[in-house]
Amino acid sequence: MKRRRPQQRGMTLIELIVAFTILILLTTMAVPLARNKVRREKEKELRLALREIHSAIDKYKDMADKGQLGQLKADADGFPETLEVLVDGVKVTGQPGGGAGGLMGPQQRGIPGAPGQAAGSLSDSSEKKMRFLRRLPKDPFTKNTDWGKRSTRDDPKSSAWGGQNVFAVYSKTMEKAADGTPYAEW
Repeated sequence: MKRRRPQQRGMTLIELIVAFTILILLTTMAVPLARNKVRREKEKELRLALREIHSAIDKYKDMADKGQLGQLKADADGFPETLEVLVDGVKVTGQPGGGAGGLMGPQQRGIPGAPGQAAGSLSDSSEKKMRFLRRLPKDPFTKNTDWGKRSTRDDPKSSAWGGQNVFAVYSKTMEKAADGTPYAEW
């Protein structure tokens, strides 16, 4: 019978198997938690991006309804024709009371080069440009700024854009949320 010598150190095969099994168990529990955290972060970014775009569309519509955006396309119903219009800006017509509908942005405080400020004279209201977005936010799932669009004349569940105006936007991803609803319906 062999006896272990006191100077020999190391793990037996059984100890090694037990340690490896515990390590695998801990890893398999951590991976789903990490995936869920990444998914929740993407969902949060998607909600923020959609809220930002929809708020810009609503501001555009409000100003168009008040007649502050000048002559608009007749069949656009007061909504922007494209998402790029929100970024590029629209000329704001002169308003009594010296402002663009009571908005107090940097352009009204006379900060040159601020978003919403057109190049040129600050005192000439016919040259002012109102920008509703600094840039189009990226869809966190598709990683680009190519959003699905719906016009006022499109079916609410439609994935084809009629092209008349931009009433709403949605993510083009085919993934679904944890509750089973597609992100395209958010």
